Amino acid sequence: MNLSFWELETYFRNVDFTIIGSGIVGLSTAHHLREKHPEAKIVIIEKGMLPEGASTKNAGFACFGTLSEILFYLEGQSKDEIYDLVERRFRGLQKLRSILGDENMDYQELGGYELFRNEDKELMQKSLDKLEEINQWFYPIFNQNVYERSNKNFGFDKLIGTIETKLEGHINTGKMMKSFIKTVISKDISILNNLEVTHLEELGSGVEIELNNQFTFKTNKAFLCTNAFTKKLFQDVRIVPARAQVLITKPIENLQIKGCFHMDEGFYYFRNVGNRILFGGGRNLDIEGETTTEFGVTELIQNQLETYLREIILPNQNFEIEHRWSGIMGMGPTRDPIIRQLSKNLYCGVRLTGTGIAIGSLVGEELANLV
Repeated sequence: MNLSFWELETYFRNVDFTIIGSGIVGLSTAHHLREKHPEAKIVIIEKGMLPEGASTKNAGFACFGTLSEILFYLEGQSKDEIYDLVERRFRGLQKLRSILGDENMDYQELGGYELFRNEDKELMQKSLDKLEEINQWFYPIFNQNVYERSNKNFGFDKLIGTIETKLEGHINTGKMMKSFIKTVISKDISILNNLEVTHLEELGSGVEIELNNQFTFKTNKAFLCTNAFTKKLFQDVRIVPARAQVLITKPIENLQIKGCFHMDEGFYYFRNVGNRILFGGGRNLDIEGETTTEFGVTELIQNQLETYLREIILPNQNFEIEHRWSGIMGMGPTRDPIIRQLSKNLYCGVRLTGTGIAIGSLVGEELANLV
């Protein structure tokens, strides 16, 4: 890399904090580090032209969990852990809104809906049986009942029931990230794109960072905000990559569907984007194949998404698919993020488990507070 004296001085010398990854967690970490260290030199390194992973590729769900999802979590984790999980998701959403403002990310609180198909009868009954108990349990978080049975008719087919929460919403992911980047840059924080970190070396007095062009520089502290891609730089973290495939339709005349919707224990999810339908999921059709850091879409999953569009979501309506894409999430054996110090000067805030919008800004704050 042929750098001038000025470039070296401005970006790569006397760096206090280097954040690897410019997604929601990376930007939030930088934002909160600046609040704690007003004079520090802060640099963000991003391997892509835009943040890779899921921050600019997610479906834009500002959600904290469906009722059946909560019940599923309780089968494998303690009540205290799940209570903390939901509380963190809700608090994280409020933090994101307070940092950026609703208008800057087009936040719309149109409600969340869990849909039960004919084959989900047992799951729906189990959820309804626990509804009142879960409402009472979560009341201190929300100061109101969270879940209720809904009779709203969106024109769906092959469904037997719906459970609604009025407290969930959705955002414009692109606007959210653009606004967050603008906020960070306004705080004199540099974002350097198209630079991939290939190696990290703990020096005791700092961290040496090697880039893909074999250029190295030193930073006092380094923060891994690389989610599903973290193991490329640090092996000792329990993260499994998970690809999520998405499609979006062309505009649909007189579309009446508004809100965030989940089916099949959250494996399928859709929402309106204006008068379009954005639909994602289907990872359960090929868990092994979707456990990857490679972007792309598959015929198997895309065909299933289109089938559900025709048979359940938009029955008797014509639609056309305009675009398809994928994002990479970081999953693990539990639903909590990893926020910890890895060595004397190296930290990580990773494993967002598909809930980056909900907890990303909070993870960034907690990561900055470790210093």
